[in-house]
Amino acid sequence: MMRFFALFVFAVSSLGAAMAEADRPVLVELFANQNCPACPKAHRTMAQMSEERDDIFVLTWTVNYWDYLGDPDPMALPVAKDRQMAYTDRLSLRAPYTPQSFYDGAKECPGTRKRDIRRNISQRQDGRTEDAPQLSWDGEYVRVVGADATALELVMIEYLAGDANQTNMVNPVIKSESLGLWTTADDAFSVTCETSCAILLQEQDVGEVIDVLPLN
Repeated sequence: MMRFFALFVFAVSSLGAAMAEADRPVLVELFANQNCPACPKAHRTMAQMSEERDDIFVLTWTVNYWDYLGDPDPMALPVAKDRQMAYTDRLSLRAPYTPQSFYDGAKECPGTRKRDIRRNISQRQDGRTEDAPQLSWDGEYVRVVGADATALELVMIEYLAGDANQTNMVNPVIKSESLGLWTTADDAFSVTCETSCAILLQEQDVGEVIDVLPLN
């Protein structure tokens, strides 16, 4: 009986950990540009991955450094290049490129290589801890719940989705804004979302992403 009870407790705790991990999708960020020849394939790959899996959340950032090769990309954001460069420097990569994809800001690979994409997603999921901080939203305020941590940054992302997205990209970013730093359990951040939005919780200076919370 005691052995059965121990196995039952273990199963329940394992299920709870799995559910906690499932509630925290891996953030997949694709960096692309319309003048990049390989980017259409990356967009198709990300669309397929997003359709097949409910354990990831994809954002597409359009960079501007290939605009000299053709017409300027109307979706390009200066912050996209800055964000990609920050990831590149932190992971000690030689240089940014397109189509480049990052996974919670901790892993990277070309956005066309499905095998590498799946491996990076799995590695991020395997490295999750049950007591990691998580985001919560009550319709007005975003809060961070969970274990104590050093100061973490909250970033609000606005993107196109549904009928508003007339591109071939998955969740193309149109705006990025820092909400500030979370330092204590009492911190709350007022959020107004008029389009499609997501909140990112990550280490400062475009560090590792701890959680991502789509608001709609």
